[in-house]
Amino acid sequence: MTYASGKKAFGYCDKTGFRYALTDLVWEFKDGKRTGMRVGNDVVDPDHPQNFLGRVRVVDPQSLRDPRPDTSMTESRGLFGWNPVGHTEVFLTGAVGTVTVSIGD
Repeated sequence: MTYASGKKAFGYCDKTGFRYALTDLVWEFKDGKRTGMRVGNDVVDPDHPQNFLGRVRVVDPQSLRDPRPDTSMTESRGLFGWNPVGHTEVFLTGAVGTVTVSIGD
């Protein structure tokens, strides 16, 4: 079955009752399911992602199994060629000046 293109067709928003071009009416979704209402694209409420929190399996492991802490701090810092924690070299230099404000009469 073929349908007309509907370039000049219009329809009414089920939420506001305003007249829209038929191409500007979109389906409304609630909980990921279509509600059957066609609403204007400027008044549609997008389905919020928090509605789907229990439906998506999220695995985000944060801990390591059997961690081995670094017991040789000095040897580890020797890998960098310098001590990143107790670094004493100054990279940036600057000076603090004074500001004089004069108000003219």
